[in-house]
Amino acid sequence: MDGLANHNQVEIARNDLSVPIGFLPKRLIDIALALSGIILLAPLLVICYLLTITSSPGPALFRHRRVGFNNKHFDCLKFRTMLVDAPERLHHLLESDPAAAREWAENRKLRRDPRITAIGAILRKSSLDELPQLFNVLKGDMSIVGPRPITDDELGLYTASVGAYLACRPGITGLWQVSGRSTTTYDKRVACDAFYAQNWSIALDVKILIVTFPSLLSETAF
Repeated sequence: MDGLANHNQVEIARNDLSVPIGFLPKRLIDIALALSGIILLAPLLVICYLLTITSSPGPALFRHRRVGFNNKHFDCLKFRTMLVDAPERLHHLLESDPAAAREWAENRKLRRDPRITAIGAILRKSSLDELPQLFNVLKGDMSIVGPRPITDDELGLYTASVGAYLACRPGITGLWQVSGRSTTTYDKRVACDAFYAQNWSIALDVKILIVTFPSLLSETAF
C-alpha cells in the first residue's frame, strides 16, 4: 500500500456515500473490462470448470453470500476450491487445534487448510478461482477494482471503516491484493479498504491494475 498511499488524498466525507465510489465512469469501465475478460478468457474458464468437477465431487461453482455496496448482499462466484464438507472440517479443526483457532481469529485464513482440494490449491494460488467474478461485475454486484468482498461476520471487524467499505462495490482485485495479500494482517486489509474509499480515482484503479499482474506472478511462483 505504501507505494500507492500518497496518491490524491481526499477525506471520505467529501464522497457521496449514497452512490458507489466512482459511479458511472467506473461502472462503464467495469462493463468493458468484464466483457473483454470473459471473451478472451473463455477457454481458461472452461478448463478450470472441467478440472474442478473432475478432481473432486461437487459443483464447479461456489456461491458465497457477501456484503456489497450500501449493505446489499449478493452471491459472490468462485470456482469451488474446497471439499463439499468444508464447514464441518473447519469446525472440527477449530475445536481441536488452538493454534489454528487463533490463526483463524486473527486473519480469517489458515496457512494449512484441510478443506482445500489439490486443484483448488492451484486455483487459489494463481487466483484463477476468482475468474467467475467477472460475471458478478457484469451484473453490477462487484467492480474490477475495489475492496475484498466480505461476509456479515467480517463486517463487524471493520468498526470505524464500515462506511468506507459500504461506499464501494467489492473488487476482483484491489489495494490489499497488491499490498502483500496473504502475508498481511487483517487490520492492514481493513486499512487498505478504507484508504481506497477515501482516495479513489480512475488513476488509482489503473495503478492497482498495473501492479496486480506482477503481484500475482510473484505469489504463484513455486
